[in-house]
Amino acid sequence: MEFLGTPDIGPLTFFGLMVASLVTAFIGVFTGAAGGVVLLGLMAMVMPPLALIPVHTVVMLGAGVTRTMIMWRNVMRPAVLPFMIGALIGAAAGARVFIALSTMWLEFILGAFILLVTWMPKLGQFGGERGRFGVLGFITTFVGVFVSATGTLLAPFVAASTPDRRVHVATMGALMMFSHLAKVAAFGLIGFAIGRYVPLMVAMIATGAVGNWIGEVALLRTKEQHFRRVLQVALTILGLRLLWSAARGAGWI
Repeated sequence: MEFLGTPDIGPLTFFGLMVASLVTAFIGVFTGAAGGVVLLGLMAMVMPPLALIPVHTVVMLGAGVTRTMIMWRNVMRPAVLPFMIGALIGAAAGARVFIALSTMWLEFILGAFILLVTWMPKLGQFGGERGRFGVLGFITTFVGVFVSATGTLLAPFVAASTPDRRVHVATMGALMMFSHLAKVAAFGLIGFAIGRYVPLMVAMIATGAVGNWIGEVALLRTKEQHFRRVLQVALTILGLRLLWSAARGAGWI
């Protein structure tokens, strides 16, 4: 089954992923994190793991570009350059390991990571701001080569650096944009071809841009306490599903 040349993706799944991109982009702006993780879990239900990470990376790169364009005035600029340097090093290191992992281990890493970031406590601050964001750029991008959606890992550190929610969301968009850009370059260097997924990626980036705009409008107008609890439960279910799939693939159950 193919739709617009996209492997193993029918029309219903194609348009479902477009809607998922819009909704999760809104979630990413509205909550300051988690949108990428939710999209990753949804995509994992219908896409092969080896294509999942590169395609998700490109879609999230598009989301980061449009979010940064919409909210660029609020970006915390001193964090950008050290994060970029760390991201480039992390992408180069992670790409060397990515090609050696089996499908079962990719699913296991994805599931464990989603559960980890969903229930992770706030980590606060460590070291100086520039050094901290350099280290975060490396860690976020290195881990992101395997799990793609590392925005939730980065979010507590950005939140600890600014009390302004608009600055938090704008800075998250900009930093993750550079992280995903470094990963796209790394996947290209190791020869991972995702050309057949271009129609899907373009469509998801377009609807993600709409979600970013709606999210910015709603950012300061909606209470989020109950919504975050529902989101936490949904992420836990998605993470457990991936762990179950990995355990079955390994013959553990």
